[in-house]
Amino acid sequence: MSTPLTIALSKGRIYKDSLPLLKHAGIEPVDDPETSRKLILDTTLEDVKLVIIRTTDVPTYVQYGAADLGVAGKDVLMEHGGEGLYEPLDLKIARCRMMTAGPVDAPPLRGRLRIATKYVNSARRYFAEKGQQVEIIKLYGSMELAPLVGLADQIVDLVDTGNTLKANGLVPLEHMADISSRLIINKAAMKMKHQSVKAFIDRMAEAVARS
Repeated sequence: MSTPLTIALSKGRIYKDSLPLLKHAGIEPVDDPETSRKLILDTTLEDVKLVIIRTTDVPTYVQYGAADLGVAGKDVLMEHGGEGLYEPLDLKIARCRMMTAGPVDAPPLRGRLRIATKYVNSARRYFAEKGQQVEIIKLYGSMELAPLVGLADQIVDLVDTGNTLKANGLVPLEHMADISSRLIINKAAMKMKHQSVKAFIDRMAEAVARS
């Protein structure tokens, strides 16, 4: 890859799960983001840099060209809207489901449902498509607490094993979307750096096929 490329990643599960795929593409970080204070990491390829940012900021950095490519969860992309981005590849990592959940044996609800979630746009779209009027309450964490204290009737959140729901007396109800991490590309970079970007996509696709 002779053209410089910047790849946006977020710390945690997505970063760790991305490493084997990046390695197949010949890219390994020189610094460890868990111990380094650097936010721009050098890699084994001189012309490729990694930027480590918040999960929810990855699509924005790629959309505005601060990064050429990025890895983001489908949940984040659904919430962002995906403007100015190509999404050429499902990396099939960090898999889970977006679901509604509520208390076990909850009585039938009357009136407008109150939904607590950080996925405001996704929840609004989902219930609008069902023709169901709901009140959305935005929270940033501890979703499971909302029905327990009467703040909301149900929640919309990501579910992996379901153990956290079960521990708090909640059950998954409706399946909204299958979630996994996707490779996203800045549209301008796809044109201006086409050869390097296309080569990277092909290598990542090979890595996904092998995993």
